[in-house]
Amino acid sequence: MVRFLACLVLALCAPAALAQTYPTQPIRLLVAFPPGGGADVAARILAASLGEQLGQSVVVENVSGAGGTIGTARAAHAAADGYTLLVGTPSTHGANVAVYDKLNYDPVRDFAPIMLIGSSPLMLLASPSFDVKSVKDLVSTARAKPGAVNYASYGTGSINHLAGELFASLADIDVTHVPYRGGAPALADLIAGRVQYTFDGTASLGQVKGGKVKLVAVTSRDRWSVFPDVPTVAETVPGYEASAWFGMGAPKGTPPEVIAVLNKTINEALADPNIKARLAEMGGMYMGGTPADFGKIIVDETEKWRKVVEFAGASVD
Repeated sequence: MVRFLACLVLALCAPAALAQTYPTQPIRLLVAFPPGGGADVAARILAASLGEQLGQSVVVENVSGAGGTIGTARAAHAAADGYTLLVGTPSTHGANVAVYDKLNYDPVRDFAPIMLIGSSPLMLLASPSFDVKSVKDLVSTARAKPGAVNYASYGTGSINHLAGELFASLADIDVTHVPYRGGAPALADLIAGRVQYTFDGTASLGQVKGGKVKLVAVTSRDRWSVFPDVPTVAETVPGYEASAWFGMGAPKGTPPEVIAVLNKTINEALADPNIKARLAEMGGMYMGGTPADFGKIIVDETEKWRKVVEFAGASVD
């Protein structure tokens, strides 16, 4: 009986002890995209702060390729011990489920959500040579010339591809999708007038502020504080909303006590005025919240983009 009670006490105390001792070694923070993108920048902004608070280094590791599926799958199948984390996006934890016929992970089944880090709208950008000034102009032009108006994306199944297909669906227009292998060539052709519009994130803020492309609208539900005078797409096309968000997750089975430590630490980091300012510089909005909040977002995003993919017929073998 004494032995049983002793084991019971140890079992009850183990979670608290784990929360007090974690982490005891460096943490890998995987990003499933190349350096320089939004997910990578957000990860690096947080890594230094988390390392300082947790007393262990947090090392950002880029494992890119195949629309983010390679790095995400690696994180999904890593040891569930709190030492491998992932910055997820609408692609890795939403659209990819429907886009890829053979996906080596499930964003709901294989991950324990930690929290939503931040979010920012996409921008509807038009070529300087494309004679539109508003969403209404764009819709009218596309309806007058079915199939003649084209838009660029960073590849089939990318978030800006699906944002374009959602727009086409809700606006009831027939437009042509032109996929590129990355953002640089897509933006170059947009500026040159070889494609007419695109949806892009904060990576193209420099081109917008430099006047190289026309900012027609933003994709958030409400107007964006970065460009408060720019209308939303939804003001012309009701129900339209798309965003680029970043959230942190861990392999399923990671102890809840570890998830709680990470959630608390990240929330504290995001409350730091310096961190907020750096996220704001890249157009991001601090989100925060609980693991459950982020888990619901993943479920909702997966279902939302599944419907868009079915409409578009977009798939990758």
